[in-house]
Amino acid sequence: MFTTDCKFLENELLDVVRLFKRRPENLTHSFRFEEGVFFNDFSVDGKAYFFEDRGQVFDELEYKRLERRFAKLRLYKILSAQYQEKMPWGALTGIRPTKLAYREMENGRDFIKLFEEMEVREENIRLVADILKAQEGIYEKKDDNADLFVSIPFCPTKCAYCSFITAPIDKTRHFLPDYLAALDKELLAAKESVGNLRSIYIGGGTPFALSEQDLERVLKGIEPIFKECNPHCEYTVEAGRPDVFTEEKLRLLKDYGVTRICINPQSFSDETLQKIGRRHTEADIYRAFEMSEKYGFDVNVDLIAGLTDETPEVFRKSVEKAVQTGAENITVHCLSLKSGAKLKEETEYLENDFISTMVAVSRDILSHAGYEPYYMYRQKYQVGNNENVGWTKPNKACVYNVDIMEETANNLAVGANAVSKRVFNSQGLITRFASQKDLKTYIACVDEIIEKKRKFFE
Repeated sequence: MFTTDCKFLENELLDVVRLFKRRPENLTHSFRFEEGVFFNDFSVDGKAYFFEDRGQVFDELEYKRLERRFAKLRLYKILSAQYQEKMPWGALTGIRPTKLAYREMENGRDFIKLFEEMEVREENIRLVADILKAQEGIYEKKDDNADLFVSIPFCPTKCAYCSFITAPIDKTRHFLPDYLAALDKELLAAKESVGNLRSIYIGGGTPFALSEQDLERVLKGIEPIFKECNPHCEYTVEAGRPDVFTEEKLRLLKDYGVTRICINPQSFSDETLQKIGRRHTEADIYRAFEMSEKYGFDVNVDLIAGLTDETPEVFRKSVEKAVQTGAENITVHCLSLKSGAKLKEETEYLENDFISTMVAVSRDILSHAGYEPYYMYRQKYQVGNNENVGWTKPNKACVYNVDIMEETANNLAVGANAVSKRVFNSQGLITRFASQKDLKTYIACVDEIIEKKRKFFE
């Protein structure tokens, strides 16, 4: 049972509690602020704790920042001592540590000092510093900058860990004609709201689950935006699973100006792939690379640490094999419990005694192979409370990934379950517009969505 007299801190404190496998049966919290002092009182399973922290408050935003920081840190210290466990990111629970680091720097503060105070591990502080360095020349806060995201929520099968709205395409294929017609309408209307286009990203789902004819229809819908707004921008298609790659689809992408694709094996172990619901094999992965090579795309690869029954050695081999493919970007995800995923229905807390070893192994292999970390984010209910990190060869970073993770540019997102963002950098404000998740509802409401989105970006 948890109670607090400060509604603002309720979810923040619950996020700290969720970091730990063992949790207090009874937790109460009270907060007050008097004469520059932040008072946080806790009762944890009958034991009382009282804390006083001083901080200079210049405005309401600074007050909220310190209120949140002191309360979370004090509760983290209590639980960390009680359960004899320290987290990789200490008391930080936000999904974008790099964004927090940028904010500290913009306000004239050393982010390292804050991260040390929040008990972030030294290697993770270095990781953040390395990412900020890698983003130089890409990171840009300019209100008119924009990225275009196109949602293709169809997949060959649904993986056990997946929380997206996707269902096996054999069950949703009847929605495709109407979905593509709705997408045509959205893309036609989107051109006037794009602004300074930095990148285009067709994501899923698995866009290559579409037939060549349907895929070309999507590319044709995007073409006017691409050619008129910025024909030299980064253009990515999350082609996805190796078993749906064809020469015809790859040739289409090249013909329409696509510069980057994603090949997402998740693992190079056939045994693991079978367990998580994938239909492709390790041989299919290599075949997809072989087919793609002749078209000169930059390639992004996704791996997941902590998949069913994988050992550090099996994961190590996957990382090494990903490097051997020559991919320009390799992102290492840590398995996460997500609402709507089959995995979350089966467990409440992810355990993997090897996950920190896997993370360390990936960092060692990738850094020695010449890759550098260039973006990262965290998720709730992530195994080992670790993080997802994108690694890149020098000068091959994916602009879209930097923009979307650092939230520095507008994101004009079209399609079902697409969340558009409007970023007001000068005001420190981000507003969001979410389209309907359900395919049938999205199709029925597309005209209303277009009108609301037009006003959203005015």
